[in-house]
Amino acid sequence: MSKGYFVTFEGGEGSGKSTAIKTVSKALSEQGVDYILTREPGGTPISEEIRNVILNKKNTAMDPRTEALLYAASRRQHVVEKILPAMAKGQLVLCDRYLDSSLAYQGGARGLGIDNVLNVNMYATEGLMPNLTILFDIDPELGLKRINSNAGREVNRLDLERLEFHKTVRKGFQELVSRFPERFLVIDASKSQEEVARIALEAILRLMNK
Repeated sequence: MSKGYFVTFEGGEGSGKSTAIKTVSKALSEQGVDYILTREPGGTPISEEIRNVILNKKNTAMDPRTEALLYAASRRQHVVEKILPAMAKGQLVLCDRYLDSSLAYQGGARGLGIDNVLNVNMYATEGLMPNLTILFDIDPELGLKRINSNAGREVNRLDLERLEFHKTVRKGFQELVSRFPERFLVIDASKSQEEVARIALEAILRLMNK
């Protein structure tokens, strides 16, 4: 049986990662690659229900630790129900966000501590880490400007945070790159959508052809 791969797309709000993952998945389909496309929080019915609680704009009273634990719970269900079975079949898993988002958002920007949130997620996922994490790095001001100009985009609770919050998220991601350089590819997300998607696609194909 061929080996499955796990690739995650990460980045701040408005970084274009969700657009890129769709473009990349279309290109992989054209090349006959056996893959699944999924997202976090969500990816399975139970995980999607937890997503609705986390991102609901009404839930402004949510405690940061509650938020972190809900993400981890959603992730656990996603891993056991969808990600691991796909990898066991030799499929490529493309995931829009994974535990690095929890580390940057809750560990960094919410002030819970990256190591604390990492420990919770190592328990939840039984240590499952991506083979490759593609980080779409962008100045938060530009990212939020993109969101505000996109009338069709879903606006969630995290989009409503102040600019300083999003700057701290970016710093959190940068710290993760320095901690785990062997699995991160950083892309300048201010480049054109076509260029960003091309770089991401080439990195995934290199991983699979090793």
